[in-house]
Amino acid sequence: MSDSNNLIYPTDKGLYCQAADVYVDPWGKVERAIITHAHSDHARWGSQNYLCAEPGEKVLRYRLQNAPNVESMPYGKTIERNGVKISLHPAGHILGSAQARFEYKGEVWVVSGDYKLNPDPTCALFEPVKCDTFITESTFGLPIYKWPEHEELFEDINSWWYKNKSEGRNSLILCYALGKAQRILAGLDTSIGPVYTHGAVEVLTEIYRQSGLNLPATIKIQAGVKLEPGSIILAPPSVQNSPWQRKLQPVSVAFASGWMQVRGIRRRRSFDKGFILSDHCDWNSLLTAVKESEASQVLVTHGYADVFSRYLQTEMGIASSILSTHFAGESVMEQEEVLEEVSEVIEETE
Repeated sequence: MSDSNNLIYPTDKGLYCQAADVYVDPWGKVERAIITHAHSDHARWGSQNYLCAEPGEKVLRYRLQNAPNVESMPYGKTIERNGVKISLHPAGHILGSAQARFEYKGEVWVVSGDYKLNPDPTCALFEPVKCDTFITESTFGLPIYKWPEHEELFEDINSWWYKNKSEGRNSLILCYALGKAQRILAGLDTSIGPVYTHGAVEVLTEIYRQSGLNLPATIKIQAGVKLEPGSIILAPPSVQNSPWQRKLQPVSVAFASGWMQVRGIRRRRSFDKGFILSDHCDWNSLLTAVKESEASQVLVTHGYADVFSRYLQTEMGIASSILSTHFAGESVMEQEEVLEEVSEVIEETE
């Protein structure tokens, strides 16, 4: 079947539903865009009209420089365009993240966007959506990726912070400013001490609060603010080894990412600690999502798409192929290091 015969297919501007004349997370400027979430590889400025899930509207407006043409609708509400029924459903990735469901002439397609199945107090839990064709990401689509349980992870984070404080050090967690920082904040034991933020984290955390999230108090690091010894600080990865970071001394530095599952990356990047924390699915969650979709066809995009698609075909008997997109998933800090570490796993799946 050619691309133009599919309900949704890639074009030079993005994933396109021709019947409804609408794009999903377009990477070019279009007239009508459905945005699954506000990360920059999925939400780009310049289109004429945007539609998103209601919980993520404030975040999306901020990321799109307060564009006036942003509309939202509740999860599960159905709208119709040119005979195509369109609805948005929780993806569990970050606040307001959504899967986009399209139904046309008895056929149902779902675009997952980025998603995870793990519980997260800062966003709605992933909702399985039955469909004929499931377009799924595969950022961590290798068997080596398995995330720790929520309670185990945050016990580790809080214990690390407590130990640093008892030894006279501050604790710096490098994490993505949108989604991951707020998820970490929600799990911190603030009885240990105060929480400080980099400005990029603080502005998005405040938007989360304005969107109805009850998050612990934070203090933005800026001129005139004196850091209390033994505090924890949340900041984007870009501050690593910068003058901004050096002002936090004495400090222990951790990085929170799914890539921390890979041996050697923490050591090579000179992190004192690595926390395995991702807003994407691990291997088992990807398989679960595919099974629960009951899709007869799965199209796989960004990440280890070739490995995951081949596994679906050979081990699960599901028709699957790779769908080329401009989405990046969770940016890897050292792509060559990751490929070196996982090369044996890739060979085993071939």
